[in-house]
Amino acid sequence: MAFLPDRGGLVGFILLVVLLLEGHFRWVAAQHCVWYDECGESEKVPGKKYNCNYTGPPKPLAPEGHDLLTELCPGYDYGSRNLCCNVDQLRTLKGSLQLPLQFLSRCPACFSNLMNLFCELTCSPRQSQFMNATQINESNVLEVQYYIGQTFSNAMFNACRDVEAPSSNVKALSLLCGKDAKDCNATNWIQYMFDINNGQAPFPIIPVFSDFPVAGYIPMNNKTYGCSEGLEDGSGPCSCQDCTKACGPKPVPPPVPPPWTINGMDAMTFIMWISYTAFLFVFIGTVVAAWCYRKRTIMSEYEPILDSNNPLSLNSDNPDTVKASCYETLGERFENTLRVVFSFWGSFCVRNPGLVILTSLALVAISSGGLFYMNITTDPVELWSSPGSQARQEKDYFDSHFGPFFRTAQLIITTPLNSTFIYSPYIGGSDVPFGAILDKDILDQVLDLQLDIEALVAMYEDQNVTLKDICLAPLAPYNDNCTILSVLNYFQNSHDVLNHSKGDEFYVYADYHSHFLYCVSAPASLDDTTALHDPCLGTFGGPVFPWLALGGYDSTNYNNATGLVITFPINNYLNDTVRLGKARAWEKEFIRFMKDFKNPNLTIAFSSERSIEDEINRESNSDISTVVLSYGIMFIYISLALGHIHSGRRILVDSKISLGIAGIFIVLSSVSSSLGIFSYAGIPLTLIVIEVIPFLVLAVGVDNIFIIVQTYQRDERMPQEELHQQIGRILGDVAPSMFLSSFSETVAFFLGALSNMPAVRTFSLFAGLAVFIDFLLQISCFVSLLGLDLKRQEANRLDIVCCLKLQNDQETRTDSILFRFFKKCYAPFILKQWLRPIIVAVFVGALSFSIAVVNKVEIGLDQKLSMPDDSYVLQYFKNMSQYLHTGAPVYFVVEDGLNYSSLEGQNAVCGGVGCNNNSLVQQVYSASLISNYSTIAFTPSSWLDDYFDWVKPQSTCCRYYNATGAFCNASVVDPSCVHCRPLTQSGKQRPVGDDFMHFLPMFLSDNPNIKCGKGGHAAYATAVDVYPNNTKVGASYFMTFHGIMKESSDYIDALKMARMLAENISQSIDHKVFAYSVFYVFYEQYLTIAYDTAFNLSVSLAAIFVVTTVLLGFEIWSAVLVCVTIAMILVNMFGVMWLWDISLNAVSLVNLVMACGISVEFCSHVVRAFSISMKKTRVERAEEALANMGSSVFSGITLTKFGGILILALSKSQIFQVFYFRMYLAIVLLGAAHGLIFLPVLLSYVGPSANKAKVLAANKRFLGTERERLLNY
Repeated sequence: MAFLPDRGGLVGFILLVVLLLEGHFRWVAAQHCVWYDECGESEKVPGKKYNCNYTGPPKPLAPEGHDLLTELCPGYDYGSRNLCCNVDQLRTLKGSLQLPLQFLSRCPACFSNLMNLFCELTCSPRQSQFMNATQINESNVLEVQYYIGQTFSNAMFNACRDVEAPSSNVKALSLLCGKDAKDCNATNWIQYMFDINNGQAPFPIIPVFSDFPVAGYIPMNNKTYGCSEGLEDGSGPCSCQDCTKACGPKPVPPPVPPPWTINGMDAMTFIMWISYTAFLFVFIGTVVAAWCYRKRTIMSEYEPILDSNNPLSLNSDNPDTVKASCYETLGERFENTLRVVFSFWGSFCVRNPGLVILTSLALVAISSGGLFYMNITTDPVELWSSPGSQARQEKDYFDSHFGPFFRTAQLIITTPLNSTFIYSPYIGGSDVPFGAILDKDILDQVLDLQLDIEALVAMYEDQNVTLKDICLAPLAPYNDNCTILSVLNYFQNSHDVLNHSKGDEFYVYADYHSHFLYCVSAPASLDDTTALHDPCLGTFGGPVFPWLALGGYDSTNYNNATGLVITFPINNYLNDTVRLGKARAWEKEFIRFMKDFKNPNLTIAFSSERSIEDEINRESNSDISTVVLSYGIMFIYISLALGHIHSGRRILVDSKISLGIAGIFIVLSSVSSSLGIFSYAGIPLTLIVIEVIPFLVLAVGVDNIFIIVQTYQRDERMPQEELHQQIGRILGDVAPSMFLSSFSETVAFFLGALSNMPAVRTFSLFAGLAVFIDFLLQISCFVSLLGLDLKRQEANRLDIVCCLKLQNDQETRTDSILFRFFKKCYAPFILKQWLRPIIVAVFVGALSFSIAVVNKVEIGLDQKLSMPDDSYVLQYFKNMSQYLHTGAPVYFVVEDGLNYSSLEGQNAVCGGVGCNNNSLVQQVYSASLISNYSTIAFTPSSWLDDYFDWVKPQSTCCRYYNATGAFCNASVVDPSCVHCRPLTQSGKQRPVGDDFMHFLPMFLSDNPNIKCGKGGHAAYATAVDVYPNNTKVGASYFMTFHGIMKESSDYIDALKMARMLAENISQSIDHKVFAYSVFYVFYEQYLTIAYDTAFNLSVSLAAIFVVTTVLLGFEIWSAVLVCVTIAMILVNMFGVMWLWDISLNAVSLVNLVMACGISVEFCSHVVRAFSISMKKTRVERAEEALANMGSSVFSGITLTKFGGILILALSKSQIFQVFYFRMYLAIVLLGAAHGLIFLPVLLSYVGPSANKAKVLAANKRFLGTERERLLNY
């Protein structure tokens, strides 16, 4: 009995037998089908059929279905090909899976798993093992349950989750899951594919997910492939772009370099503090030591330079014993030559005023005649980008191969209503809050506005122009609807669709809320899968991505949007002025309409392509009155200040109003002559030239006028000296100084024309010529006019009314109040022994501060500054930075020469299976993973990858008419249409050689449709430049988007990073690739603006040094002091720019170059007066130079400019207020401070010794004259 099992063991044995028998019978039962063949039409999905109810054994597949089975279910022939499906079901399966095939087959493992799911469902001889027909109506299966292993589902989803849709820059699952890819998972993806609302499933298929048997059914849990695995048929693993597992480690951006600090303080600040402290210590120590030394030796720096008892003394009784050096002799002879030439010329001009004036007028008239050919450049591209610059050449290349970047008209719409509302989905789920801008009443009003804009009619050359005449219509001529990137395109731009809802008297099942929520997740869908079954695809045939049409939302919660963005892309034309004129005419009408549009519920910011240019022109016109008033004040001051009134009775005789007006006209004549000469040469003007050069030339010209006139007023006529001789002598004294400053500025400006920046180069050319012409007119025409005016004054004739005459009386000569102030008060005070060290310390301190902040001056130009205060574009700029969620498109252009017909050429670029890991598409994709660093926001669209998917033989996309070879669209039902490539192993490979070019034109002309979403016409019609006769692919581009850009620094970083990426790609694929975006031509200047600034200012300083050295008689130290002072002014300008929030850009660089020129006026006259002074000590020479030249410089530049500059503060133009008022004021104040305070003190310390040869020559020249008595005194 021991061998018998006990009671418990017996029960267990019986249970085991029962289970085995049940499994056996279930396995036997599993050999029958659930359906076979197709029967009645589906009631819920038109055009689809129900499968026939059939529970018999599998049936052999007809021979004509063998190839189809191999195509759809490779490796799943189930041995004997006895299946639960026939050929018709296989054909239906193929048609239903065309879109998944086109979008997912680029990852073989993903698509194999997906086909496994559907092949088992449709044809498996073991259907009854994992399928249960829950509803049957006569012969039709109306609903089934499909038991699917959770492991299989997750593995299939994981293999597909990263697959890209290249034409849309999104994940493929965003187009196939019914929601955004980030919200998609294995469960809701499969549920969506089996839902009748997707338009493909003819009846409900209810998936049940489990890894364990459920109710006697064993879930389908077939083997799956990971996306990083190859298939048994030889297909390789998915690319990194489509499979994160196939990638290496995620790229990590380099760490942001820490700020340069020393002991926790900004390094430059720390260094300059230390340097300044060290300077003060050394300087004060030196001053104190020198003072002590002088006290001990009973000497003073106020004593003569050389002891008068020394035989080398300039004041010795025997000057012949003084020996001058070679350089001093050469300098004196050069100075004397200039004096003689200018004296002769001045005398000639006074003696022959008619000849000189008429000749000058004739030359000015001839030169100014070029103004008839004047061409003013307002095109921002021509203004800011050099034709030879990299960005400009790349723009020209892009435009010539693909056409210019389209124009845009854009609205950013918000609402003053701040209420939100809650949407509660009928089928359950959490409540969804909606922003006020998405209220249906608001959307209806916005749609009315959009339709009104579409209906606008503009006039161009007596022709009507509508939006359809100029808009971007990517599917034309088959679909001529305009591209309108608007959330209302989710509703087909129709009030009926917007108001479409499904429900009954109790509930609303679906309305615009549910449609919106679906469309922002799947914008390319043709069916929203709700009860509405409305499409999301725009009427123009393309998707409207929510990040382009909505603004003010957080993360991807588009329902929280607070703004709507409506964009109308408009065709741009390279060399077609007529069509471009039509576009501009419509944009003008659009602007007029929007300015007049009023709606209390809508706040609208808008702009068009022409808006910025129009507003800049309007700004320039509105500022004319401000500029005229500014110049008018300066003109009045000049006319009044030039005269020297000796008494109230002689006020009308001694005034110089007519001479001042004549001097002003000479300045303006030099400007018009410069403009005219360059206009003859075909060089276009810019607004900067027109606005800045008169200011510059007025500063230089008026200064010279004051020097000539005031020197005469302080001069005493020699005995037996006639007027023409006196003026000639005066001109001989002052003209070299005028020549020094004018020629220095001219050379500096002309060298500034070496700049690559068109605005700077044009300004430098015009300014250099204008300054030199002004100098020539002043020493000729103005001198003649001065002679005539002095003859009038000596004849006691009234100014202006020359025919009237006062009675003869004795004229008493007195110095002007300003000159007496400078001579008696200001100069002695500035040069006091205790004050000079303080002045040096203050100015060096300001210099140290400015050096410390030079690298902190912001680079760029805030585009808001270019607009008037009252411009509608300002609100658009503000809303753009607040609401837009993506940046500008960026194109990675592969230049002509890459062989796309070879596998090597394809692998270097594409992003699918078999492509290189460092291919173009792959590198851009990797960059998009670190978008905060790279500024690349999305995976690039790739025509090449989409072409490979389109041409696959499994797809219905690529077909042609067998008889003619012409392309046959996927929507055409015609038995004569055959696949482009055979369903063989070689046919499944990528096309190469002649095959590649044979089918490419078909792809580029194919419009996407419900049967083929990969047609390339809409997305890539302009992306590929095909050679004539379709022989070869030339240039092509791959597009993506930059991230959000708000400040100038963001745009500069985007350009820099895109170029860096393009350079890496070029090196990797050994072929030239460049990045292009529409804003690059404007921001390229900022990549090198620091270098350009340093170069331009250094060249200008070098030119000033060389010219000053020569014209001061080879006095190198004098030239060094001039350049040091000018350099201090320029560095301090950067300090002012940092303090006053003035950024460094082309406009401010022009002003800095101008500041360099004007600074010459502040410095050179004082230094030359110091160098020729006959006084005995440096302090006395500095005092005399400051007294003689300081008053002229102060009255000629500082006071002249000050009044005019203050008026600029009243301008409505922000760019005038910032770059003209602020910078001009800083230039004048810094120039006056350095030229009239710091420079004399500097000269009193380290000024050059007197030129012995010049002093001896002066002594001989003034021997026996009144000047000798004054010198001795």
